[in-house]
Amino acid sequence: MSPVKEPNYFAPEFRLEGFAEALHERIRREAEELREYLAGPMLEKRFGAVGLQWTDYLKLFRNANGEKAIGEASVCYLWSDSAARNIFARIPDAKIIMILRDPTERAASQYRQWAAKGILEKPFRDMCEWSIAHQGGKFQAMSPFLELGLYAEQVKRYLGLFPRENIRIFLYEDYQRDAAGMMSDTFRFLGVDVSFCPNMSQRHLVGKGVALDDEDRAYLTAYYRDDVRKLSQLLDRDLSAWER
Repeated sequence: MSPVKEPNYFAPEFRLEGFAEALHERIRREAEELREYLAGPMLEKRFGAVGLQWTDYLKLFRNANGEKAIGEASVCYLWSDSAARNIFARIPDAKIIMILRDPTERAASQYRQWAAKGILEKPFRDMCEWSIAHQGGKFQAMSPFLELGLYAEQVKRYLGLFPRENIRIFLYEDYQRDAAGMMSDTFRFLGVDVSFCPNMSQRHLVGKGVALDDEDRAYLTAYYRDDVRKLSQLLDRDLSAWER
């Protein structure tokens, strides 16, 4: 796997000009640090990147040495309007893995993560209403937000380009119910050792606090209902649990 977990290369939205101006200085600083990182042995892991060029992206895999599969994990590729096309243009035989979470729970999790950082001033419902009114703007804290959970069109972009056998779509509930089984299924899909047992004891980004009340949950369930039903038809899978 890429030592930078989310390189974001194939999502052109992840360029300096796509971010709110208040973040530009920080992004420039991180870009300089990344250039130094790419010039070195890349031994430590990094989380993400903005504005990579193709030559930079290839450097992320220069330590690959005969592995059966190499990859990366940029979650924004699902949301991005053009990432699917860009991946297909460069790597048409790529294998695509998606893990979709109940969009209401996904939104609550994102809010909890940012609230834990102490930079959110709006209550959850106000943040939802703000998101609906300001979709399509520059990247900033909590933007994008609710649109990240509108999966139907996002998934359709990939199904319209890649062979169906090159796409594996899981639900987060699959992981919760049988993490080891889901990993074995993933390894089988990738053509690697299905008997490998990864250590999954360490948990990351565990949110605390800001539980959804019944009214907020009903609000988001109604917001996502039509999209969930479209996704259910697209995947031929029962997603009625997401509508409760």
